[in-house]
Amino acid sequence: QVQLVESGGGLVQAGGSLRLSCVASGRSVSTYAMGWFRRAPGKEREFVGVITYSGRTVYYGDSVKGRFTISRDNDKNTVYLQMNSLKPEDTAAYYCAVGLLPSPNAKYDYWGQGTQVTVSS
Repeated sequence: QVQLVESGGGLVQAGGSLRLSCVASGRSVSTYAMGWFRRAPGKEREFVGVITYSGRTVYYGDSVKGRFTISRDNDKNTVYLQMNSLKPEDTAAYYCAVGLLPSPNAKYDYWGQGTQVTVSS
C-alpha cells in the first residue's frame, strides 16, 4: 500500500510560479512511474505529465509543455511539479499518482488527495 500526499498548492497571480511536492509513504516508489494529473471544476481529469522511475524521461501534456517541469528524488520518495508562467486556465486540483508505465493512459494504482492551485488573472 502506498500513501501519497501532495502539498505546495495555493493562490498565485498569472505569470507566477508554484512548486508542488508529492511525498510517498508505505513503500518505496523508486521503481514506479509517477504521474501528475489535474481536474478543474466541471471538467474531466487532465494529464499533466509523468516521469519514469529513473527520472530520465518525462512526458508532458500539450497544455503544459515548456512551462511545467516534473522531477523526482527517489531517496526522498518524492516527486515534484514545478509550474512556471501560470495561467488562469491552470486553476485546478492537482493530483499525483503511482503507475507501472509512464503513460497518460496507464493504470495508476495509488492517488493522492490533491492540492488546489488557483491562478488569478
